[in-house]
Amino acid sequence: MGQKRPADAIGCAVHVARIATGEIEDTSLEQPAKRESGLAGAKARSESMTSTERRRVARRAAKLRWGHQE
Repeated sequence: MGQKRPADAIGCAVHVARIATGEIEDTSLEQPAKRESGLAGAKARSESMTSTERRRVARRAAKLRWGHQE
């Protein structure tokens, strides 16, 4: 398990710089299997929806993303 990131701004900046230069390894993604499972579920969901349902979900997501409230 990786180290926790420092709470202060300068310490955090140094930590991020060390990750960027490869001096230390970022271990923020502790359970990559969960992400893979989520992507597989999203694909299965989109395949099971009709085009009308996908369009409705996409429009709602776009409205929320760009700040327009329903």
